[in-house]
Amino acid sequence: MKFGALKSLRAWSVLLALLVLAVLIVVPLVEIFVQTVYRDGELQWSAPFRTLADSELTGVMLGSVWLGICVIAGTTAFALPLAWVMAHTRIGRWKWLDVVLLIPFMTPPYIGSMGWILFMQKNGYLEQLMPFMSRITPYFFTFGGMILIMSLHLFPFLYLLLRGALERIGGSMEEAAAVMGAPFLYRFRRIIAPLLLSAYGMGSMLIFVKTIAEFGTPATFGKRIGYEVMTSEIHKYISSWPIDFGKATTLSSLLLTACLLMWYVQSVLSRRFTYSLVGGKGSRHAALKQKGWAVGLSAVFVGLLLVVSIGVPYFSIIAASTMKLRGVGLAWNNWTLDYYRQLLTWGTPSMKALMSSIWLSLAASTIAGVLGTWFALVIQRSRSLGQRTVDLFSLLPNTVPGIVMVVGLILLWNAPWMPVHLYNTYGMVILTYVILFVPYTVQYVKSAAGQIDGSLFQAGQVFGGRSFYIFRRVTLPLIIPGMLSGWIMTFTIASRELVGSLLILPPSVQTSATYIYAQFEQGQVSLGMAMAVVSVGFTTLMLLIIESLGSRRKWNAQ
Repeated sequence: MKFGALKSLRAWSVLLALLVLAVLIVVPLVEIFVQTVYRDGELQWSAPFRTLADSELTGVMLGSVWLGICVIAGTTAFALPLAWVMAHTRIGRWKWLDVVLLIPFMTPPYIGSMGWILFMQKNGYLEQLMPFMSRITPYFFTFGGMILIMSLHLFPFLYLLLRGALERIGGSMEEAAAVMGAPFLYRFRRIIAPLLLSAYGMGSMLIFVKTIAEFGTPATFGKRIGYEVMTSEIHKYISSWPIDFGKATTLSSLLLTACLLMWYVQSVLSRRFTYSLVGGKGSRHAALKQKGWAVGLSAVFVGLLLVVSIGVPYFSIIAASTMKLRGVGLAWNNWTLDYYRQLLTWGTPSMKALMSSIWLSLAASTIAGVLGTWFALVIQRSRSLGQRTVDLFSLLPNTVPGIVMVVGLILLWNAPWMPVHLYNTYGMVILTYVILFVPYTVQYVKSAAGQIDGSLFQAGQVFGGRSFYIFRRVTLPLIIPGMLSGWIMTFTIASRELVGSLLILPPSVQTSATYIYAQFEQGQVSLGMAMAVVSVGFTTLMLLIIESLGSRRKWNAQ
């Protein structure tokens, strides 16, 4: 194919990708802003301001912001010491901890929240194990308990950023300060903290965005303590009678604007306050010897963190799923697997919900894999304005809160002027999953394609290879690992997705996530927790299989 024809084909590919992304992602978000000011068949610019003037909604907005600020403080208290321990002590050599510490972040928030509720409620597992701790139960079911649960879910995200920053700083500057007699606190305040500020600022803003956009914990624990946030209010206005799309779209617009603004500030900070810490001499950890008591205290901190972030919720979930009678409590003669047998019996509502999750996630992850790979190849190295725009649009669902994206999709695909009405169909569910999770495939394939040297394509062209032949024999084999990673990540998250499933599933249809939520709300805790164990276990097993296949492929390549 001649160069001019190839260039024209690329231009048309970029244009088509922009059109697809505009219809799938941009138009639903624009529809939210339109519906905010378009009420009762006429344009009302003052309508959102009247809605925001409502004292109840103002309290909800301020409550969401205050929750985000407090969760930043909570995640900092967990992540900063952990990052220092893993970067500067012998504990960081335990590589298995890197995998284990990601479990809280990979656990769906609503499942972790349910585990904590079962553990800390009156006559819960904590009181059964340690009756003298019953006096702290009322203090847990407060705003502070909500901060704790959300901080334990999000701290791995901030930890990874801070640990990476500490490892890039290296040890030479800290060693120089120690030689000059500077104590630890002085070294931390004058050397480490300023260099960590950029990574911490970006991480804090992302934590804030994830907190105010979170639905699972507010829908379970927040509902129990009566603490309303914007996501739970949006869900209430769009799912409970009387339906109020005006308030739902106003809150969605506000939440969307706040998240986009925070992402913009984060991108500015990353460009302006990033330091060059890796030079030609390389970097290494500080050679300062850690005292035995410091290492022991660090090990205790890491152990306690693992217990409260992983041990408590998963102990509660597994214990609840194996109890004959909740009233009897923790006892050997109260142990059973009947709920798992009932769950996995063919034809039962629980089995239908599990199968619905699997096939819907399979369809969505496959479609997202194809679309995400196409977008990533169109983007390439983002040279032109069109390619950069495709890059921006394709990653937008990662920036937008899930419930806001779902509201936009409902407004668009349920609009009277739409020729195709997908709402209340399986197609709507698959489309929603695809849009929410296509950024994962885009990111993974972009990463894989970015490592391919251009000389490989040039060599293929020199020897007369056509574009499709080069793609099939050179590009595709090298990006398959990225495609597979994106596919499995999409499948894993889609199979446990809650907020979109609650709003868009057809009547009488359930997925594993909505089944868990419904059983917990209706008091059938054991069945719901059995579904949680099966769902998390199944997706974790798939991740381990893919990881083992990838490791075996690398070993064979060597």
